[in-house]
Amino acid sequence: MSRNARNRAWAWLRPLLRQDWFALLLFLGLLATGLCFVYSASYRGDETGIVGTWFSRQIFWSAAGAACALVLVLADYRFFLRFSGWFYLASLLALVAVLFAGKRIYGAYRWLEIAGAQVQPSEFAKIALVLLLADLLSRPELPASSFLSVLVVLLATAIPFALVLREPDLGTAMVFPPVAFAMLFAAGMKFRHLFLLAGLAAATLPFGWFFLGDYQRDRIQTFLDPSRDPLGAGWNALQSAIAVGSGGLHGKGWLAGTQNVLGFLPRTVSPSDFIFPVFAEETGFVGGLVLIAAYLALLTRYLRIAAVAGDSRGGLLATGFAAILFTHVFVNIGMTIGLLPITGLPLPLLSSGGTFMVCTFLGFGFVQSVYARRDAFHPPR
Repeated sequence: MSRNARNRAWAWLRPLLRQDWFALLLFLGLLATGLCFVYSASYRGDETGIVGTWFSRQIFWSAAGAACALVLVLADYRFFLRFSGWFYLASLLALVAVLFAGKRIYGAYRWLEIAGAQVQPSEFAKIALVLLLADLLSRPELPASSFLSVLVVLLATAIPFALVLREPDLGTAMVFPPVAFAMLFAAGMKFRHLFLLAGLAAATLPFGWFFLGDYQRDRIQTFLDPSRDPLGAGWNALQSAIAVGSGGLHGKGWLAGTQNVLGFLPRTVSPSDFIFPVFAEETGFVGGLVLIAAYLALLTRYLRIAAVAGDSRGGLLATGFAAILFTHVFVNIGMTIGLLPITGLPLPLLSSGGTFMVCTFLGFGFVQSVYARRDAFHPPR
């Protein structure tokens, strides 16, 4: 092999050897935990054919996501930022397509059927928004300290937010604002602008009630008083709280959670949005604490990577994906233990889901790509 060929091979392999190995260990540990409890959540004793569907699909989408993450680690994240505007535009077109040609499931149009697979464009829209904002806020002509920049970011965020809300998917729509604010804050937004926007949001929040659908209002009312409809709208919330509480200190053991196996947690949601009650019932309070600690540790690694990034674009990119991770974990666990309304937001790496799993891997791949090139602009002396 010639010297040039060896150099090219080393240039490709070098990013793989410069990973944040602790973050990778945490990520794989959460993934393995998720596979175990998707199996458990879809387990129904002597019944057959149920576990295989959920579990096999989770393995397939995990493998697909891992392949995508590997590509992102090998490639330079700056290459994708060059096309952030096109990715953003494509995500908006996909969100519009959902409204006209989407597949209706449980009364909502959130999926496009492509080659026999159900794809959720709103998940890709979150990634596209992070890429776009990382590119915009790193430009010297658009400093985050300028209120004009804040308005541009809010407009870019409001469009996918409104389209996702129209599907309707309130849970996913509510992920977009925290991502935008986190990236603005990391880019250097002035505190007076932050307080002004927070005040405007607080002032207009009550008017949002009139723009919600009937089922969304019902969920908020059920959150405030789950006993108002215990056999209907409040069923999931009540059974979820019972499952979490019944786990006790050390849990009932894997595959031994009665709320799950006996079907009190609905079979259509326990492997996906309500995977945490299954986990908490079987591992108990101790297991829940360990899981939350693992998420906090992974979030810390994301933020550390943002801090040591070689340029502002990489730092903003890692910040955006850290915000997505935090929002999903906070909202999902909060809703399943009764601290937040039920919104249908999955738990990263644990909940069953195709597009969401792939996009979680994509976010991790981008963050690791940033870390692998952390000294690209600061070569050692």
